[in-house]
Amino acid sequence: MSKTNPTRKTGGLAAFIFASRWLQLPLYLGLILAQAVYVFHFWVELIHLIEAAMGNQDALRAIFTATGQHSDTIPTHLTETTIMLVVLGLIDVVMISNLLIMVIVGGYETFVSRMNLEDHPDQPEWLDHVNASVLKVKLGTAIIGISSIHLLKTFINAENYSDKVLISQTVIHIAFLLSAMAIAAADRILHPTHNVGSDNH
Repeated sequence: MSKTNPTRKTGGLAAFIFASRWLQLPLYLGLILAQAVYVFHFWVELIHLIEAAMGNQDALRAIFTATGQHSDTIPTHLTETTIMLVVLGLIDVVMISNLLIMVIVGGYETFVSRMNLEDHPDQPEWLDHVNASVLKVKLGTAIIGISSIHLLKTFINAENYSDKVLISQTVIHIAFLLSAMAIAAADRILHPTHNVGSDNH
């Protein structure tokens, strides 16, 4: 009587479970589509800014409203505050786009499959030593940068916000900062050897 090989059954189950990582692929493809939406939004805002600078009143009204400024009278020309708010908004889009790239490329490389980019001239430097811990620290840093831009936009346009909103956004930013510091500290404690190697890159 032949005996069942338990190793083969376990191996087949393990292979099936390991193959389930490909279920994440549609998620990363969805993030690529979200990236395309951000690119479209960036160019729409940039075109509105250029048109407003050339005297287009419809574009001026559009960016005045989009930047969260409230006034009974809309200016007939671009002001320094409006330009600054629009530019910060564009920088915000770029930083969120960078965050998406880190999640898409780093997440795929870490959790789905190797990209084999070792000999590619455009391989990101951070991808050379990426893992789940490094990715968490980099994402935390990126979120702090995005939060800083939002907070700066709020402070520039502070007259249109209540004290409660200003205080709340400041507290939230500090919470993001402390969280990122805690993640970085925990990673350094748990992986001291890895962090020393990363610092030498």
